[in-house]
Amino acid sequence: MYDYDIVDNFLDENTFKTIKETLISSNFPYYYNNSINTEYDNKEQNLNTCYFTHTLFKDDVITSAYFKLLEPIFKKLKHKKILKAKVNCYPKTESLEIHKPHKDFNFKHNGFIFYLNTNNGKTVLENQVKIDSIENRALFFDSSKPHSSTNCTDVNARFNININYI
Repeated sequence: MYDYDIVDNFLDENTFKTIKETLISSNFPYYYNNSINTEYDNKEQNLNTCYFTHTLFKDDVITSAYFKLLEPIFKKLKHKKILKAKVNCYPKTESLEIHKPHKDFNFKHNGFIFYLNTNNGKTVLENQVKIDSIENRALFFDSSKPHSSTNCTDVNARFNININYI
C-alpha cells in the first residue's frame, strides 16, 4: 500500500496567487533539461522527455534568490532539513506521457509536490495511483519509493514545485 496525503487549498488565496504569478511568468528563469529521468532517457530516445526546471535549494545551498518566495510553504512543512527544492515546467505535448519511474533519493525521506496550475497531468505513485494536478494542491508522499511524472495535453505547460525533506 502506498501511503500519501493530499491537501487541497494548501495556501491561502493571496499567498498562492503571489507564488503562482511569480513562478508562472515570462520573467521567471527556467532552465532546459534534456531528460526527465536520466537513468532511462539516455538509453531510450523519447522526444517527450525534456522539461525545464529552476533549482531553489540543493546540496545544503540556496541556489536561487526565489528561495525566500517559498517561505510560506516551508513554514507549513514539518521538516528537520530541506534536501532539495525546485520548480518544474513540463511543456504541453500531443499525447500524455507517463515518464519512467524514479526515486528522488535512495534513502528514506519525504516528498512534497505543490501544483501551481490545473491540467490533465498526473503524479503516478506505486500501484498506479494517479494524483491529479490541481492548483494549490499539496501532495505528501515517500519520494524514496518509485513514482512518475507526466506532461500535459490541455494547457501550455504543467507547473509544480518539488521539495524533498526529512
